Amino acid sequence: MPHIHKDFDFVVVPFIVYDNKVLLIHHKELKKWLSAGGGHIELNEDPEQALEREIKEETGLDVEVVAEKPNFKVEGRKFLFPPTYLDVHPINETHRHIGMVYFCKASSDDVKLATKEHHEIKWFTEEDLEKSEYNLQEDIKFYAREAFKRAG
Repeated sequence: MPHIHKDFDFVVVPFIVYDNKVLLIHHKELKKWLSAGGGHIELNEDPEQALEREIKEETGLDVEVVAEKPNFKVEGRKFLFPPTYLDVHPINETHRHIGMVYFCKASSDDVKLATKEHHEIKWFTEEDLEKSEYNLQEDIKFYAREAFKRAG
């Protein structure tokens, strides 16, 4: 999706766990491993809707968000799962993303690769995170380890 705003866009950044593994994708354009199922929050959706849409489009998975929200209804108000972390990261010299990081549990490991956006999709063990062949960024390793703790 093209950028919505000039300087910043809001994005969902899910880290999905299943059977002591975390799901990562190798992004074609950025040429690096990132969380699977992440992307822009479109103008017509809230973060929870974006999270569900992006995960389904990019992985085909059904997930449970590991977070709490009030379990009652109030007319005119929708409670949302809060992200566990927020960060700002550069996309290029003039544009940044505000990442809303969520941890999720998958109901299966049967994933599909979104071939238009990604080279590869892989379930990583905790040991895989340190393998030099993957050249994972420190923030991705941090969030993946947190996902193991919180959603594993």
